[in-house]
Amino acid sequence: MERVDKGMDELFFIQQDVLPALMKGLKVSLMLILPSGLCGLALGVLVGALRVYGSPWVTWLTNGYVVVFRGFPLVVQLFIWYFGLPHIGIYLTPFLASVLGFTLCSAAYHSEYVRGAFLSIKKGQRLAAQALGFTKLEMILTIILPQAFRRALPGCGNEVIYLIKYSSLAYMITCIELTGEGKVIASETFRYTEVFFIVGLIYLMLTSVAAFLLRRLEQGLRLPGFDHYSL
Repeated sequence: MERVDKGMDELFFIQQDVLPALMKGLKVSLMLILPSGLCGLALGVLVGALRVYGSPWVTWLTNGYVVVFRGFPLVVQLFIWYFGLPHIGIYLTPFLASVLGFTLCSAAYHSEYVRGAFLSIKKGQRLAAQALGFTKLEMILTIILPQAFRRALPGCGNEVIYLIKYSSLAYMITCIELTGEGKVIASETFRYTEVFFIVGLIYLMLTSVAAFLLRRLEQGLRLPGFDHYSL
């Protein structure tokens, strides 16, 4: 009987105290992940293209960007955006600082996948496009990018999964998302095991859904009769 009462207490605690707060944090996490993921992918494609097809000085600048943002730990980048920028008169909310940090860091990794995909396209296709009178921009947008995106998608999808998980760092600069809400509840109740186990399950659910959608996207973009690695 005592075990039943203890189990009911645990269930009541989860339903009444844990889940409502975590759902609030989950909403903030999704608000961080969606714009950061989309903007990071778009910026990563642009940076990747400039690293391959840009002028020498543009290539040098974009390579430097990638080296810096892949080399600095993400939490340090967040500290710079939130705690460092006020020293030069720029003030960002915790939410904006988090989105900025996630976007710039994610874009640096996306650009590496995209760069590799661009370089994998056979040179003969570029020469054929030039012979047909395509401008450089037309060649990239209509011939190279559609093929390169298919090849880069697995790597970029992996970066999206990472983004979902490292969005938990936002609470380090007082943006209270899923992990932040879990920490608040655990600190108040001292029930760290139960709270963070549920937090982990929610992240597992998010990454599983993202992985499923990314697989469906890969399947949808696959050309019938062609292996996308042999385009």
